[in-house]
Amino acid sequence: MGLPGSGKSSLAELVANKLNAVWFNADAIREEINKDLGFSEDDRNEQARRMGWLCDQVAKTGRYALADFICPTEETRIKFNADLVIWVNRIEKGRFEDTNKLFVPPVNDERWTQGEDLVVRNGTPQELCDQVVTHLNALENWNNQAPTALLIGRYQPFHDGHKALVVEAIRKSGQCCLAIRDVGGTTEDNPYVFEEVREKVMHACREFGNKVNVIELPNITDVLYGRGVGYNIEQINLDKGLTDISATKIRDGEIDEHGNRPPGWRPK
Repeated sequence: MGLPGSGKSSLAELVANKLNAVWFNADAIREEINKDLGFSEDDRNEQARRMGWLCDQVAKTGRYALADFICPTEETRIKFNADLVIWVNRIEKGRFEDTNKLFVPPVNDERWTQGEDLVVRNGTPQELCDQVVTHLNALENWNNQAPTALLIGRYQPFHDGHKALVVEAIRKSGQCCLAIRDVGGTTEDNPYVFEEVREKVMHACREFGNKVNVIELPNITDVLYGRGVGYNIEQINLDKGLTDISATKIRDGEIDEHGNRPPGWRPK
């Protein structure tokens, strides 16, 4: 949030790319969806409410939702109801005088005094992006004692079907631990060592921040338990398009990690 011309959209674009977030830009939303809204206080409040609703739908899937707009008053900020606010406080006046008069800096908001939200002022857009991501990760540190879902696998390689399991695991438990079996190089079907798999997983799951942790396991072939183990064992059923993504087909070059045929592919 911040005044027009403060650099909100430039920063939002960088952060969205870094986190693989779904990004809602206020100008684009007004042009494509909220054409019925003007710039009165009531319309600004409704714009904030609608953008908040859009972000909520994305957040339900486990992904980051990112919005950038002026959000000039306490009421608009309440209507949007952000989990985290980044105030881009780089200019004293914007290019619209009516907005300058309406804009109320959020310095009296209780959340700022608690240190959850963030004010950015000086630095290049990339430096500000790094500052935002560092702050976000600090707020979402992995918690070993929090409810966690466990996924055990080889992930040779990690693909969209696996990622869909991570989404469901986070939705169900709040965070997900991927335990990678140490099988790299044991057969032709297991060409990737742990560090290669871990790098692939963390890049593919970057939008989940510190909700994902990756650990190395021995080559687990049996999971055994006694009674009263204190956790649930459950199969996650995905749609056919995701279950059809096969690591074998990826290794053979038939499809990519998203299940798409590569250009020029022909059956052997």
